[in-house]
Amino acid sequence: MRPRSTLAALFVVALGLAGCSSAADGPASGEPSSSADAAAGSTVSVVAAFYPLEYAAQRVGGDRVTVTGLTPAGAEPHDLELTAQQVAQVADADLVLYLPGFQPAVDEAVAQQAPDTSLDVTEGLTLLPGDPHVWLNPLNMAAIGESVAERLSTLDATGAGAFADGAASLSADMTALDQEWAQGTATCENRDLVVSHEAFGYLADRYDLTQVGISGISPEAEPSPQQVAEIARFVRDNGVTTVYFETLVDPQVAQTVADEAGATTAVLDPLEGLAPGSDQDYLSVMRTNLDTVRTGQRCT
Repeated sequence: MRPRSTLAALFVVALGLAGCSSAADGPASGEPSSSADAAAGSTVSVVAAFYPLEYAAQRVGGDRVTVTGLTPAGAEPHDLELTAQQVAQVADADLVLYLPGFQPAVDEAVAQQAPDTSLDVTEGLTLLPGDPHVWLNPLNMAAIGESVAERLSTLDATGAGAFADGAASLSADMTALDQEWAQGTATCENRDLVVSHEAFGYLADRYDLTQVGISGISPEAEPSPQQVAEIARFVRDNGVTTVYFETLVDPQVAQTVADEAGATTAVLDPLEGLAPGSDQDYLSVMRTNLDTVRTGQRCT
């Protein structure tokens, strides 16, 4: 964690000499904590760029961390612009979790304010070209949890055992979820996953599905009429019965393709964020997604 400034240290000493505080009082408000402080009850401050990274940090860190998310509930994370207060949060955090190339504003803030206190969560993962949605493979989430635990342990050595336990618990849940998905999609009659935009490459790759995107990787990309017609023809010719759209994206294009092809639509959540007031989490959303895919792909 970051050291106190000389001024802050002198201020604490002065208070001690004046009899206004004691060693039991802990750090002054707003000061970064040290490993010793963490053992005494303060927490490691973690800033997470968007929801899946918040989830991983909370699962691994438990009550030894304070997690702040940069992307508000219900917001499209691709389009995030940081406020001055959020940039300050990035600068002041003990640890910043981010995914390079996914949120340009976060990349810029990390480069300028937190080059030495940030963690690129894709480190050590096998990446697919052009798709940043690594968290839709549950085994990637388990690996992210392990990386977070390692970094937290360097910031709060006394919490290393707790962080390892948190990562192990997350890994067990992710392994079980992976098995549910593998078993649940093993017998699908149709393996073409037609989606409003190409956010499901890691999901498709893990479970032997073929992603077919109406538009590209950006959810704001508007497909041409020719693209819409081509996808509608693909849907008809390949026996696809369901076209999937996302929770945070206008369903109009997916509905147009489905109408032209005589198919239905369903929501498939890329888990970029939760809806405001939602009581769901990563696990429950992924299980809902599995139910949706099993129905849409006619998995027996």
